[in-house]
Amino acid sequence: MKRDELTIFDSEAVREKLSYPDCIAVVRKAMKALSSGETRQLLRTMLSLGPGRTFAQMPGALGEHDMFGTKTISVFADPRSPGLRRHRGLVVLFEPEEGRPVCVADAEEITHIRTAAATAVATDALARADARTLLIVGTGGQAHTHLKALPLVRDFDRVIIWGRSPEKAAALAAEYAHLNAEPATDLRAAAGVADVICTLTTASEPVVRGEWVKPGTHVNLVGSSGPGPVEVDSALVVNSRYIADSRASALDAAAEFLVARDSGLIEDAHIVGEIGEVLLGRIEGRRSDQDITVYKSLGHAVQDLAAAAHLYRSSLA
Repeated sequence: MKRDELTIFDSEAVREKLSYPDCIAVVRKAMKALSSGETRQLLRTMLSLGPGRTFAQMPGALGEHDMFGTKTISVFADPRSPGLRRHRGLVVLFEPEEGRPVCVADAEEITHIRTAAATAVATDALARADARTLLIVGTGGQAHTHLKALPLVRDFDRVIIWGRSPEKAAALAAEYAHLNAEPATDLRAAAGVADVICTLTTASEPVVRGEWVKPGTHVNLVGSSGPGPVEVDSALVVNSRYIADSRASALDAAAEFLVARDSGLIEDAHIVGEIGEVLLGRIEGRRSDQDITVYKSLGHAVQDLAAAAHLYRSSLA
């Protein structure tokens, strides 16, 4: 590869070269680095282009003398699949010596994989060691990636899949029959038996309620990435040990938390800390088998940049 050559990873190349075990390791390191202050990032900026159309930028640096760059994406409603959104864009990476752009990677595929990898890291840190039943709420692209990542951190013997379309839930369960996946039509009952719940929807109103969730459950809130749409009710937030990927991002854009806080049910201090602080041993994650733990995923720029840097460095090797 020539020194000034720009390396490009299209969606197929990202899927081929960014393995889930590697991405889980990369994201774990990035989360720890963010919480220890080694990395820098700005809050995501979003420009509304009308209903169902958003343009966003997420800049960051992996370290003072490490790679830096940005993720630039459009988040548009999919006209062919009402209720679904597509995250299309690019991750652009610069090297730290001369400031040259060295890598461009498909942002949609990186987002799919690194989001699931981050959920796996959080689940490994916060779920009970004996968690055996997984509930996936949603049937879109993130459902697929989470079904690939989460079994790498827990030995689930039962996987339940719920979606607004029973047909899609059944089809997804059939595709993942090797995980003992089964479709569910009663979400309340499914939530009541789950040890780990992942909400991966575009819902604007709560689909999972706190009264449904048994003590000891770990919940990953992934689908809502900005103020407004909520996937769970305030009761679940209030009753949880609430941990964010980034405290600053959660105070700015964690919809479920903001609704509960603005209703006077909790204060900012309800955010126990960041998942990186748990990984570093600075704060406790799960304190007992009775805790309901919540991990709020909003996504870091440094997660995307770390994944792209791993792809780039692996290509050089």
